[in-house]
Amino acid sequence: MAEEQETFISHLVELRDRLIRVLIVVGVAFVPLAFFARELYSLLATPLLAVLPSGGQMIATDVVGVFLVPMKVALTVAFLVVLPYVLYQVWAFVAPGLYAHEKKLALPLITASVVLFFLGMAFAYFAFFPMVFGFMSQIAPEGVAWMTDIEKYFSFVLTMFLAFGVTFEVPVIVIVLVKIGVVDVAKLREIRPYVIVGAFVIAAIFTPPDVISQFMLAMPMWLLYEAGILIADMIVRPDLDSAGASDYQAPSNSEMDQELDRAEEQSRDQKA
Repeated sequence: MAEEQETFISHLVELRDRLIRVLIVVGVAFVPLAFFARELYSLLATPLLAVLPSGGQMIATDVVGVFLVPMKVALTVAFLVVLPYVLYQVWAFVAPGLYAHEKKLALPLITASVVLFFLGMAFAYFAFFPMVFGFMSQIAPEGVAWMTDIEKYFSFVLTMFLAFGVTFEVPVIVIVLVKIGVVDVAKLREIRPYVIVGAFVIAAIFTPPDVISQFMLAMPMWLLYEAGILIADMIVRPDLDSAGASDYQAPSNSEMDQELDRAEEQSRDQKA
């Protein structure tokens, strides 16, 4: 019991140390970016500013909003810049508890997750925002000045970045579920209609209440689900083929233990 408690405490200490390292690295990255906070916010606001009517502008209803919001943008960018290091710390913490084959699978999946998350953010910035903001500017009623608060804009953009970033993780989620045996490829194909309906439900929750926004989140989610099925099938099929080609399967450790137990019982009966 004492050894288990000691191990638990050592894990907590290691977790604390890694969290401190992450905070220090984020802070170091934030310091130079803070000097360019205004420029970073202007870059973030470009998709909206490009479609505002002539004379339109963004507003700040909070007294300190003009300072805090750009700083939040700089902090977010700092975290994204050091995200590979953050994931490395997570990997270093959990790696000792993984088997060798799990380590081989985990490292490529982590790398793919980072790339897909950034691709999701890029899709939101370059495709989703211009289309949605352009649509909103066209349907604004006559005589209504369409100007948004910078805090609300930042909150909306951050939510969309997270939504699209997580959406682009769907192939990784599908591959992991198949690889660890939670579900097989045939079952994933069978539940395809429910996934499509679920994609549109999720899109309706996280996107603005217009059809264009919902389609731009739901369709990539569905297509990436299909891509995940194809990739998972290509990964799992060689294992199934090799298993089917072999007539002899080595007994598992549990089966060998049972055989040894039976042999020991037989020898004891013979001696008795």
